Amino acid sequence: MSDRSDRLSVFKTYKLYVGGKFPRSESGRVYEVTTRTSAAGAAGKGNWLANAPQASRKDARDAVVAARKAFGGWSGATAYNRGQVLYRVAEMLEGRREQFVREVADAEGLSKAKAAAVVDATVDRWVWYAGWTDKIAQVTGGANPVAGPFFNLSSPEPTGVVAVLAPQESSFLGLVSVVAPVIATGNTAVVIASERSPLPALSLAEVLATSDVPGGVVNVLSGRTAEIAAPLAAHQDVNAVDLAGADEALAKELEIAAADNLKRVLRPQPVDNIDWTAAPGTERLTAFLETKTVWHPTGSLGASGSSY
Repeated sequence: MSDRSDRLSVFKTYKLYVGGKFPRSESGRVYEVTTRTSAAGAAGKGNWLANAPQASRKDARDAVVAARKAFGGWSGATAYNRGQVLYRVAEMLEGRREQFVREVADAEGLSKAKAAAVVDATVDRWVWYAGWTDKIAQVTGGANPVAGPFFNLSSPEPTGVVAVLAPQESSFLGLVSVVAPVIATGNTAVVIASERSPLPALSLAEVLATSDVPGGVVNVLSGRTAEIAAPLAAHQDVNAVDLAGADEALAKELEIAAADNLKRVLRPQPVDNIDWTAAPGTERLTAFLETKTVWHPTGSLGASGSSY
């Protein structure tokens, strides 16, 4: 057996994830990703990890096209089927646990034990949202009492294409906490990974590609958050924006751009107030749902005029 020290290093080439495929940025640009030496992020550069693709405005527009193309099939699938598909993603994440532990440790400056706890919580979070796919309609919809011989029923429907700015500090648990509820409710997503720590998001894209999630349902871009987010916030075919990964100045700028076609905007919370390990509740599930209300005559039964 040859000495492994004689082998050439085989470095991983990270790529964008758009429409179920893995293109390089059309601009050809990359940027350096390094380790974080502490949870808070020490000043200066850590060890080199990879060159991540630096997406351009053109890549963002391509991702929106892919997300819109996938929306009809994904939103039209049964909620139960979406839950099955998302649970399959959790199975795949569990199978690649060690890889994600290593990447999260490097990305967030955590010990292996703490990174393992983050990864376990992330898989659990994905399973949690998978379980909500066929239950959220029972919470947010139902029959409404009205004066008159009518059925009046309200049911939730997905908003459409959602641009998601992933949290900057929580590169995996925070990422899944904002992406999973968007697609669990039938929306499609264009995700901008953490600028400082994009590798867990790019690896998640590989899991999505090899699970049952249709291409285009989730599209993952890496690069400069402000550069990619600007065209998405102004894009006329994007229906909503989650600003979780935007600072105060960028969030204000994107809200103004989003107002042009009345996008739904989920504003960011101060970073100090976010505990991604806490039970998420249903807030993010309902943030990108529309309510459709249908009226229908009940008709009458028999000579008595009773109705149902």
